[in-house]
Amino acid sequence: MTDSPHQPAPAQPPGRNRLRFEQSPYLLQHKDNPVDWYAWSDEAFDTARRDNKPIFLSIGYSTCHWCHVMEHESFEDPQVASLMNDTFVNIKVDREERPDLDAVYMAVCQMLTRSGGWPLTIVMTPDRKPFFAATYIPKQTRFGRTGMLQLVPKLREIWQTRRHDAAQSADQILVALQDTEKAAPPADALSLDTLTATWQQISEHFDPVYGGFGQAPKFPSPHNLLFLLRYWKRTANDQPLLMVEKTIQAIRRGGVYDQVGLGMHRYSVDREWRVPHFEKMLYDQALYAMTCVETYQATGKRIYADIAREVFTYVLRDMTDPAGGFYSAQDADSEGVEGKFYVWTEAEIRQLLTPEEAALVIETYNVRPDGNYHDEASGESTGSNILYRSDPMQPEDEIIITTRDPADLPRLEQARQKLFEAREKRIHPGKDDKILTDWNGLLIAALAQAAAAFDQPEYAQAAGTAADFLLDRLRTPAGRLLHRYRQGHAGIPANLDDYAFLAWGLIELYEATFDVQRLQTALQLTDDMIQHFWDPDAGGFFFTPDDGEPLPIRQKPVYDGAVPSGNSVAMYNLLRLARLTGRTNYEEKAAHLSRLFAPQVRHAPLAYTQMLVAIDFAIGPSYEVVIAGPSNAPATRKMLAALAGRFIPNKVVLLRPTDQPAPAITQLAPFTANQTTSDGRATAYVCEHFHCHKPVTDVQQMLDLLHA
Repeated sequence: MTDSPHQPAPAQPPGRNRLRFEQSPYLLQHKDNPVDWYAWSDEAFDTARRDNKPIFLSIGYSTCHWCHVMEHESFEDPQVASLMNDTFVNIKVDREERPDLDAVYMAVCQMLTRSGGWPLTIVMTPDRKPFFAATYIPKQTRFGRTGMLQLVPKLREIWQTRRHDAAQSADQILVALQDTEKAAPPADALSLDTLTATWQQISEHFDPVYGGFGQAPKFPSPHNLLFLLRYWKRTANDQPLLMVEKTIQAIRRGGVYDQVGLGMHRYSVDREWRVPHFEKMLYDQALYAMTCVETYQATGKRIYADIAREVFTYVLRDMTDPAGGFYSAQDADSEGVEGKFYVWTEAEIRQLLTPEEAALVIETYNVRPDGNYHDEASGESTGSNILYRSDPMQPEDEIIITTRDPADLPRLEQARQKLFEAREKRIHPGKDDKILTDWNGLLIAALAQAAAAFDQPEYAQAAGTAADFLLDRLRTPAGRLLHRYRQGHAGIPANLDDYAFLAWGLIELYEATFDVQRLQTALQLTDDMIQHFWDPDAGGFFFTPDDGEPLPIRQKPVYDGAVPSGNSVAMYNLLRLARLTGRTNYEEKAAHLSRLFAPQVRHAPLAYTQMLVAIDFAIGPSYEVVIAGPSNAPATRKMLAALAGRFIPNKVVLLRPTDQPAPAITQLAPFTANQTTSDGRATAYVCEHFHCHKPVTDVQQMLDLLHA
């Protein structure tokens, strides 16, 4: 069942606004506000034109702490709401539902204020041209930040008496914004020199004491880690790998990781990874787990596989819809207090555990009688404790939870289970249960990678169930994707990230299961992406499709922020699909992306490390490996397991089952048609950077050809 965000809502009952008819948990949070909210719709803009009012656009998301603050402070306040209703037509947008709108108007905010964030506030004309931007606005003016009670009358006066100036300013803003989207002329493709420059920049930003990059706030930056793993592989320099290991371990041992319930919080407000911003996002779980899987492949150390498994335990337990899709996020707040669900007093711990267990937990996790958690704003102790480890750990350590006595490990795990069971009885943070195609694609990719690397088919099964959910519920009869699903309703046309991230997940799922239908669907989605998102004039992928809603600008995202950009992942997909199928037109598109975005990447390579993962693949050496043999024969599985268990990032793997008379893979990859076993034994065909080696039947010989 699909829904449309543009259907007029019925008349509103007193005390409730139009948002009660929406699907977004964020919009539904505001359904009882006295503000007369509209969703983004033709109805809202028609009303603004008819009533001759400007638009007040507020963009946020359900787990955004300051979005909650602004709601409680202003949008629930009758005085503020009355001013807003008299002055504006008010529109609420969930940035996770409409990343296209968020990207455009966030660019406006950054241009006008030199900063950005959520809640995002835009005031614009009825024809969607912005002339004012801000983030959080308090109710009353304080500390130089103008309050809603003072700002709204000023904006009304400008609209009533200086509308021409506002309109002229809006036109100038759009012209400037359009200028920023004009790409520099294509340059030479990115090369090894760019990879070296990126390594040098990352080295300068790395925190040698606590891991990660920069000071505070500190984000996990998984794209940097994925790049470092590849640079280590390329150069045999141990330092990039040590940076990755130190960062993964520091996150796992810090308060930014949920020591009781598992999974990671959004980011750390301090350098030491101790105090998190407590929301949990699906994409963070996916990208952190993916990094752990690759680090396990690179090092063979069990700890990294264990961390990935922990993250999946959290997601499969708490963030999975019964039908198989994955929810978006969990809030930072419960009972109106940030982090309340996650923190502990010493007295609670002593009450729940035996004296021996309590003493062990208190010592291990830095629990203090007066609390170790200080309020971010006031600096005062909250009396509660965030559980984190502070004792040093070296990358060569094999057990991530160390104690003075290894015999304490089972007791520590038993105590954790008791704390978890007690915590489950608390009032839980809000859960954003919408299912987004793009973020699900990332989690599918991570699960599929883990399934192959750890030889755990249950992860491939979970990934496959999620993929089927998306393709059944979020794909139209014409084959086009939709962006959001919630409680039986699918809607909102898909964006570039939806196509690129889901195709990424399906490619990984093919290499984990060798189900040819997964590869076929990845190809179909990629062809649709090229048809509807590729710029036929300058090249590159737009974020919105050619038949989508008209916006002031069509952006071509390439910056790898909290999630990788659609262009970066699309380039990686195109390269891999070209090698999997022999379709050179995909590689030509990838080469164009490298030339198109080269000036930006060379200027600030640290902002584009996911694209540089694709560049690393393109530069090579890269490998195409076909394993020919009966699908379930031990020798065939042994070869495939050897490939999956090692870090050989710039390879693609196909299975040519010789026990089938006309295997489907030969239709998608015709070059596999004549590849069969040697002397009836499973055989590896290895091609390296556009030339092929003699087929081999020995696993070690195969690995030697891959320099593995």
